[in-house]
Amino acid sequence: MKIAIAQLNPTIGDLSGNAKKILQAAEQAAKVGTRLLLTPELSLCGYPPRDLLLQPSFIQGMLKQLKNLANQLPASMGVLVGAAQENAQAETTGGKPLFNSIFWLENGEIKQVFHKRLLPSYDVFDEYRYFEPGNQVNVFKLNDKLDDRNLKIGVTICEDLWNDEEFWGKRQYPCNPIAELAQEKVDLMINLSASPYTVNKQKIREAMLRHAAQRYQTPIIYVNQVGGNDDLIFDGYSVAFNSSGEMVCRAGAFQADLITLELNESQKSLHLIQSSSQLNSVELAPKSEDEEIFAALVLGVKDYAQKCGFSQALLGLSGGIDSSLVAAIAAAALGSENVLGVLMPSPYSSDHSVKDALKLAENLGIKTHTLKIADLMADYDKSLGGLFAGLPSDVTEENLQSRIRGNLLMAIANKFGYLLLSTGNKSEMAVGYCTLYGDMNGGLAVIADVPKTRVYSICHWLNQCPEMIGNNMGKNTREIIPENVLTKAPSAELKPGQVDQDSLPAYDILDDILHRLVEKHESEAEIAAAGHNPETIARVVKLVTRAEFKRRQAPPGLKVTDRAFGTGWRMPIAARVVKG
Repeated sequence: MKIAIAQLNPTIGDLSGNAKKILQAAEQAAKVGTRLLLTPELSLCGYPPRDLLLQPSFIQGMLKQLKNLANQLPASMGVLVGAAQENAQAETTGGKPLFNSIFWLENGEIKQVFHKRLLPSYDVFDEYRYFEPGNQVNVFKLNDKLDDRNLKIGVTICEDLWNDEEFWGKRQYPCNPIAELAQEKVDLMINLSASPYTVNKQKIREAMLRHAAQRYQTPIIYVNQVGGNDDLIFDGYSVAFNSSGEMVCRAGAFQADLITLELNESQKSLHLIQSSSQLNSVELAPKSEDEEIFAALVLGVKDYAQKCGFSQALLGLSGGIDSSLVAAIAAAALGSENVLGVLMPSPYSSDHSVKDALKLAENLGIKTHTLKIADLMADYDKSLGGLFAGLPSDVTEENLQSRIRGNLLMAIANKFGYLLLSTGNKSEMAVGYCTLYGDMNGGLAVIADVPKTRVYSICHWLNQCPEMIGNNMGKNTREIIPENVLTKAPSAELKPGQVDQDSLPAYDILDDILHRLVEKHESEAEIAAAGHNPETIARVVKLVTRAEFKRRQAPPGLKVTDRAFGTGWRMPIAARVVKG
């Protein structure tokens, strides 16, 4: 029996467009005699639909689209489609109004519906806000039309897979849907997911899937969504494992794919028939964390722009490493010809910064425009002179420079319909080393979840792999990021001789403290035990806490780590935490 994986890139809310992608995948899969097509979790509406699920017309539209799709699908094929279903018992027995469901469509009808059983409510997930958990083991029998045998298939949806006490050492939920499917003696387990990307997450997924296949001696097919949806990036990486734990295939990373597998029911084994991607081999995937993060960010920018209706982007080019990396990501995502870098030198801008910015633009082949801000700075000083009379210059005047630049960039974005990309990194966002209504302006914060030390690492890697930018580079094919950008001390250049380390700990120290504090939830005492200075730790903790009001007003930032300052970060602003 042939089974196909449709690794799709849906647009949230675009029911007709997403249905068209499912139909196209089904028609393509039918050409090789596919019996069953698998699509990701909530493939019809895209994941996460968030409060669109509160609109009755949206839910009704899904059901209508499902029925239309069922009538258009190839007659010889069953298709599993993800969508929300109304909970008919909610008003009488209580519970949430919807289920997160998989619909089995075949022969013009909805043959069976399966509900997600484990609903995550941590990090970026908030499924208990909308969904009622299913309480039935999800199994169906599929007739193999070639030899008239029935194949028993077990269905799980994303989180249903992530509760194996033997793998994790504990359970987070009362039941283990995978173990219950094994008790049903299914011939095949499938998991239909919308699992967001974080660095190295695929290694965990594959280890977990391999463990489950070996533990229950049953082949497993895992199907994941791909694409960027707001701050979340979905990496794809759909995979299949034989009952021995051998990987059969891995779909392309960060791209749509269609893979056809053949299942030998008697031997409970899978083997690859074909793939629309050339990256499905178990040997072919990003070769380093830097390459993987870069590919994720490129996809995130590309999809955010396209799904929001932008074809061109701009950013401020300072000659620093952060704006250099964002410019490279934008060029790879949108094409160099669609990126504008704006230089806005002040009297404190060094000559080498301007030269570095222009050299970067030449390397990437992007357009530039220069707007000097000295006269605007003087006008602000004059306007505020009476009110500020007798007061020394301080960070207020420094921040005005950033805000002037932010206003200029927003004006250009408004005038030409460009997407403004913010260039601040995670280290700066964490401690508030950024200016509200200044360099924080933008429609998307590209590297807001990338620590400064990782920014340097990715830039060094990129210079070894210039082909990652594409075919629209400038003449210099050996170097993307100018050497001087990589070696000079980072600086905001808002006053003479300024460098970041005047205000912050060294970035290798800062980033390790932030990693322990933000991602690992370590206490100050635990961080100190790791070798950091207690005074430095206390200072960093204070900066992180005080900067919360800034982060609340920042543009969405693409998530690549386990704990980002985005939808999964829910810290109060007006709070006083007393140390125990």
